[in-house]
Amino acid sequence: MQLYNTLSAEERAIMIDDAGQQRLTLSFYAYAKIEDPKKFRDDLFVAWNALDALGRIYVANEGINAQMSIPEENLEAFRATLEVYDFMKGIRLNEAVEHDDHSFLKLTIKVRHKIVADGLNDETFDVTNIGVHLKAKEFNEILDDPNTIVVDFRNHYESEVGHFKNAITPDVETFRESLPIINEQLQNHKEDKNLVMYCTGGIRCEKASAYFKHQGFKNVYQLEGGIINYAKQLKEEGLESKFIGKNFVFDNRLGERITDDIVSQCHQCGKPCDNHTNCENDGCHLLFIQCDECKAAMENCCSTECLEIIHMPLVDQVRLRTGKQVGNKVFRKGKSENLKFKHSGELPETALATAQKPADIRQKIKVKKVLLGKAEHYYVKAQVGQFTIENHELNSGDKILISGPTTGEQELILNKIIVDGAETQSAKIGDKVTFEVPFRIRLSDKVYKILE
Repeated sequence: MQLYNTLSAEERAIMIDDAGQQRLTLSFYAYAKIEDPKKFRDDLFVAWNALDALGRIYVANEGINAQMSIPEENLEAFRATLEVYDFMKGIRLNEAVEHDDHSFLKLTIKVRHKIVADGLNDETFDVTNIGVHLKAKEFNEILDDPNTIVVDFRNHYESEVGHFKNAITPDVETFRESLPIINEQLQNHKEDKNLVMYCTGGIRCEKASAYFKHQGFKNVYQLEGGIINYAKQLKEEGLESKFIGKNFVFDNRLGERITDDIVSQCHQCGKPCDNHTNCENDGCHLLFIQCDECKAAMENCCSTECLEIIHMPLVDQVRLRTGKQVGNKVFRKGKSENLKFKHSGELPETALATAQKPADIRQKIKVKKVLLGKAEHYYVKAQVGQFTIENHELNSGDKILISGPTTGEQELILNKIIVDGAETQSAKIGDKVTFEVPFRIRLSDKVYKILE
């Protein structure tokens, strides 16, 4: 019985592209008493692996928390795997605002002590005794009430790129840090204020609302389904968005746009920007905000030190990070003395710039193609891109497609290709090839050969 991934992320990406299927990015959670989380985990893996479902899922005695990607045609079959369990019958699936076929490239289901780490050891705390759920319209209305206090129960790097107007945005790195901070800050308002809270998909607020009711707060409310569901209801009902900016998400997209407002800055140059990246240095992986110009100049790195390291021989890079735990820095640690324009805590309510409408990254037309490689650099002034060829051969005259979360899907025909500084008719596996690209590309972009 297969209970683990047999394909690498790169191999899975190729399979997804070759399949040409539309995939849905979705999330869900449920608090419930699960007697045997290990068996529950194994049963889910077998059922979901058969449906080509991918994602990051946590299970514990207190329930399940899942962010996933599934083929659109398997949606009903996937729902059926949930309906097997009484506590997930009719469960709400929060569909992403912006779908991406590569949002997840592995199926990872982990057994944890808790699905949301809260740092609490109070056996009298009932996580199911929750606050009042509010839909988008009701949430907007209560925000207009002068007796309302609204709290963002996400981390500093999430709220920095987008938040509700007038929200308290704690300067924290983990959910567990925010509970005592907000509890102390609002001690004098347990009965006279509406305590209204929100998070990405609702799971953190579900626990937070129960916690604050346990602490004696009388009027506790939460945004049902979080920001993800709020954005969906805005579109369906034509409501005004009181959320400004981008919603940070924990998958390869790192964010989905709710409004066109950019409320944050590139951490390196200060230009209005809300695109997160992880430092290219495998010994760092710092999560930070980086504009396209700094991304090109710094080659995806957070500092000159990391830029120097990625150009070292691989054996020296491995030596430098030996014994260091760096994996948990991904999606965390968005602070560093190198980030001159990082903002936390009290955040602005006005936009610094307006975002350009992104290209649709979903595959509207099934194009037969094969993966060639990935983008390595973009020379802005010359409008030239550099790519590493990892699969197949590239020839002058080939029709190619460049694809990425921000770039979208762009096609062009190669009239001239250069390898090692010389014009050539073909490039083989392992070559670094450059050619003119009449649009900006990013380091996360992939290049494909279109097969006629």
